[in-house]
Amino acid sequence: MSAPRRVVVTEFGETPDSAIEACTRLEPMTPPDPATLGPADVLVEIRSASVGWVDLLMTSGQYQHMPQPPYTPGLEYAGVVAWAGSEAATRLRPGDRVLVDGFVAGPRSHGEYQRYGGFATHAVAPAAAVLAIPGDLDFDQACNLLGNYETAYHCLIARGRVQAGEIVLIPGASGSTGLAAVQVCKRLGATVIATGRSAAKLAVVQAQGADHVIDTAALAASGGTLRDAVKTLTGGRGVDVVHDGVGGDVSLECLRCLRFGGRFLIVGWAGTPLVARGKGQRGAPNANQLPTNLIMMKGVDVLGCPTVISTVNDPSIRPARQAQVLAWAAAGDIRPYVSHRFGLDDYREAMRAKWRGDVVGGCVLHP
Repeated sequence: MSAPRRVVVTEFGETPDSAIEACTRLEPMTPPDPATLGPADVLVEIRSASVGWVDLLMTSGQYQHMPQPPYTPGLEYAGVVAWAGSEAATRLRPGDRVLVDGFVAGPRSHGEYQRYGGFATHAVAPAAAVLAIPGDLDFDQACNLLGNYETAYHCLIARGRVQAGEIVLIPGASGSTGLAAVQVCKRLGATVIATGRSAAKLAVVQAQGADHVIDTAALAASGGTLRDAVKTLTGGRGVDVVHDGVGGDVSLECLRCLRFGGRFLIVGWAGTPLVARGKGQRGAPNANQLPTNLIMMKGVDVLGCPTVISTVNDPSIRPARQAQVLAWAAAGDIRPYVSHRFGLDDYREAMRAKWRGDVVGGCVLHP
């Protein structure tokens, strides 16, 4: 284990890329003293921390939940138990391989555990947030499990009602939630058409289970359209469901690919990340828009799919979802893909790689 350190976001930046450069620092930390912790607390030595899209948006206050700076980023992390309080020790022992639930602990949570993010050598979490790593997942895969696959479950199953035999179009399928959606669709028996702008990335997506891939950059260069390519693959019918985590012009292109009465799932807007004002000023001056005339004429169901907000409004929807994701992982039916790994000294380069779109699936730090 290296000397105890952590990354700190000192203030919100105007944009994530400017915040990475000017509003973060790596500093020494004193590991939490077990004598100061409670009976339900768990001290975790962090082995891997996911560098997620939400982690980036949080640095500029452009995510809906804003931890108060200074804070340590890293919504999801995995490692080994270093110490467990008396209540936690009924289930957890030093040396146990665990992942920490980013809904309950870390910068996206509320309360005293919010300050303990994964971009550090140590963190404290409540026992309820500390789960055994399922199956044979390694630390890198474990810290990319819950957020991505619970999002895919909520969007595709709870909201999208995807059924076996249906066809799902997934733009931006090389991202972490996109790849999770590919794998979940295949568990459901659906056919996946994945799109992206890199042949190399799409090769990985196809290896992860996509039935068809469309290189939209090559398609545009040849004068083709996504609508025509999809119509060809579906015998002129169109897709049943669009899983859209990209936004912007891509949303409009994908909307045209739906069959009459199809479902359009709004999962995010990674292609237009600066929808809100920077520095946590709120508002959405650059909000995405969809054409209501096209939605009406195609009889489309447009479904917003905010996984975290939906869970906050109705916590009862989560236990079955989380249990299914953990069961799939334990059985080897889903497995996060991680393309980039960095040491903590290189945390800025890790965040830049995620921001530039270099990453396929997950990106992790090794504290």
